[in-house]
Amino acid sequence: MPTLTVRQARIRRHKRVRGKVSGTSERPRLVVTRSNRGIVAQLVDDADGKTLASASWLQVKKTFKGDKKAQAAEVGKLLADNAKQAKIESAVFDRGGYLYHGRVKALADAAREGGLEF
Repeated sequence: MPTLTVRQARIRRHKRVRGKVSGTSERPRLVVTRSNRGIVAQLVDDADGKTLASASWLQVKKTFKGDKKAQAAEVGKLLADNAKQAKIESAVFDRGGYLYHGRVKALADAAREGGLEF
């Protein structure tokens, strides 16, 4: 059996998680997408196939100074604010196959502090 690349392993983990996690309009799925430069989070209603709220590292203020972990925390706060405006209080967390530490954990903790429950 050939060994998996890092990307293939992440995709395999993501497929396994997506088999168990699904979002609704009352409790959407909080999707995290990570890149080398930034991080994006969305609240998705899988029943209708619509994005209800989102936040991106591109929306963080240009005057922001900090590392990528702090950037992820800012995106989490921004997502919590956007969720409040969309009248969303709780979500199902989908880490996207990424391990729950570092930037993904920082985003999740900041979203929880902002009032989003998951």
